[in-house]
Order: sequence, then structure tokens, then C-alpha cells
Amino acid sequence: MAPSAEQSAATPTGRGRVRLRRAALMAIPACVTAGVLVTLTAQNVLATQFAISGMAFEVTADKLDGSGFEQFGTLDNMIENSPNAGDTGGQLFLIQTVVKKASLTKLCQSVNLGGINLLITAGDKGTPVTADNLTTDSDLMSGDAEFQGLEVGRDASTFDKGGVAGPPGMFGQQGDTVAVDHFRQQNYATTAGTFRLPNMHLSFSADGC
Repeated sequence: MAPSAEQSAATPTGRGRVRLRRAALMAIPACVTAGVLVTLTAQNVLATQFAISGMAFEVTADKLDGSGFEQFGTLDNMIENSPNAGDTGGQLFLIQTVVKKASLTKLCQSVNLGGINLLITAGDKGTPVTADNLTTDSDLMSGDAEFQGLEVGRDASTFDKGGVAGPPGMFGQQGDTVAVDHFRQQNYATTAGTFRLPNMHLSFSADGC
């Protein structure tokens, strides 16, 4: 169906920008089969930097601002016979998010250790948390998001915004910038070249983020 005149007038030319309200940043198609994942693992195109514990941790921020944004599917592995493997076989198919330069206001990170939470807060005294070459492997992501220069459906192996190339043939998206209000993630792994946490505070708490 052709767009209305009103829609055409409201949409910039070129790549433009896309606004998503109260939605996940991206939904990786659920039709990826176990056979495809096994093949990708054998080819080492979904290799991770370290074995994950298999315990999820929550990350929230009032706002995330980033440049050099990428997202694509990745396969993370636990150690052999991990007590956290459950029925996963020790492998989790996750969304890897790459942000070349990130700024997070009022960051909170918590992990449930069985009745008590290890809680970390930072960037809540006027100076935000900053990170270079930030990557997160997540199964849940939400917020009020705005992208600029967004490309959806591009082959992840051809990405050039965040400095990381994904696996060949993998569905993904990338953009020049991303801004997310009410940011929330459920992560299994995070890496960064540099991670600066002004006013960091670590404690145990009955409540998580």
C-alpha cells in the first residue's frame, strides 16, 4: 500500500530515523533452528570471549545515549556440566548489542544470588557512566528508543558502525546513533574496552534494579 501524503511528508529522505515506543530494541527471528546454531558453532562464527555463568543480571538506566550501534544474534556457552544449564544444553542464543561509545545516566546493575541481590549503582551524581566498545549479550531489552541512520535486515558480517562484524548471513540492524529512555536489559555477558563508573556504589540488597 502506498504511503499517504501525510506519511510521506513526515518521513525524511535517506535512511532517516525511526522511533520505537515502549518496545524491545530488536526481536531476533525465533525460527533459528538448533541445526543452524550447531553449524555456526562448528564454524566458530558465534564464538564468545569467555564462558558465561548462565546467571542473568539486570541493568537499568534513566537514559542510554550511544554512537556506533549494532545488533545481531550470538551464541553464548557455559562451562561443561554447568549447574545453571537447565534444559539449554549449556548454550543460549542471545542478542548481542554493540555501542562504540555509550553514556548511561543513573546506571543500576543487580544479580540475584539466591535470596539477596548484589547491587551496583553509578552515574547518579550528575556525571554519567561512560563506556567505549561496549557489548552486551541479552535476552530482554526495552525502553523508549530513537535511532538515527538505522539499517534493518543488513547482513551482520558487513556491519561498519560499531567496529564489530557479526556472523555471515545473520539478520541484524545498525545505526549511527541510539538514544533510549527508561532503558532496561536482562544480560548474560558484558564487555567493554573502557568502563568508567563515577560514584560507584556496591552493596547487598533485598531488592534488585
